[in-house]
Amino acid sequence: MKNNKKNLLSLAILAAGMLGASVSMAASDTLKVGMEITYPPFESYDKDKNVVGSDPELAAALARHMNAKVEFVDTKFPSLILGLNSGKYDAVISGMYITPERQTQAQTIAYANTGAAVMVPKGSEINAKKPEDLCGLKLGLEQGTTWVKEFRKLSDEYCVPNNKGAITVSEYPSAPEVTQALLSKNIQAQVEIAGAAKLIAEKTNGRVVITTDHPIYQQTLGIFVKKGNEETFQAVQKAFEETKKSGEYAAILKKYALEEPTAN
Repeated sequence: MKNNKKNLLSLAILAAGMLGASVSMAASDTLKVGMEITYPPFESYDKDKNVVGSDPELAAALARHMNAKVEFVDTKFPSLILGLNSGKYDAVISGMYITPERQTQAQTIAYANTGAAVMVPKGSEINAKKPEDLCGLKLGLEQGTTWVKEFRKLSDEYCVPNNKGAITVSEYPSAPEVTQALLSKNIQAQVEIAGAAKLIAEKTNGRVVITTDHPIYQQTLGIFVKKGNEETFQAVQKAFEETKKSGEYAAILKKYALEEPTAN
């Protein structure tokens, strides 16, 4: 009898705890989104310290359809998934490609296709049109990007065996720091997402130019949600579908020259 009472009490406490958690989730009126806010046109601060760009616009649209406010949590790119899984925010929307490795760490919703561009200082003799043209060069990349592995693989499997010289890859904490290294001639070329590359070229007043005619290494950008957090994932997915129906999603893609992901 005592054991039965104990068990009933334990179940009651557990149920109360679960109810409390459910009430807390239901009462939450804020969608917290992790992003590195130094990455225009995807996300950056304007002169009034507002967060602007394609990702904040998408996140705000999602929040509206979830009847919630949106809050942006500025986080270094390599730490975004770690922060997501430690509960610092509900989702990551930060110009981040969906990769098999990242899909082992988080649930994903594909929202746009884009690719990378190669940039060099104005007046450089380098005229890289494709990845193979970067053999033998010092290349700068933002830390944590998928291209780090791509270029190291290209160097090992193509450049060196064909006596074209290894690609020396240097990683920097943020895209602006890569550009500074490029202008300081510490590296010879920078690779960045096409939309960001276009803005970088504009902001440097032509001191940096894009050499690629078409984006290279095209991939799919994603919204990332913690694995096991089905409530949030389903809510975000539903809100995403609502942005499509409302026309907000198409408007964002058009404004930022992004493409809708190809259906699998």
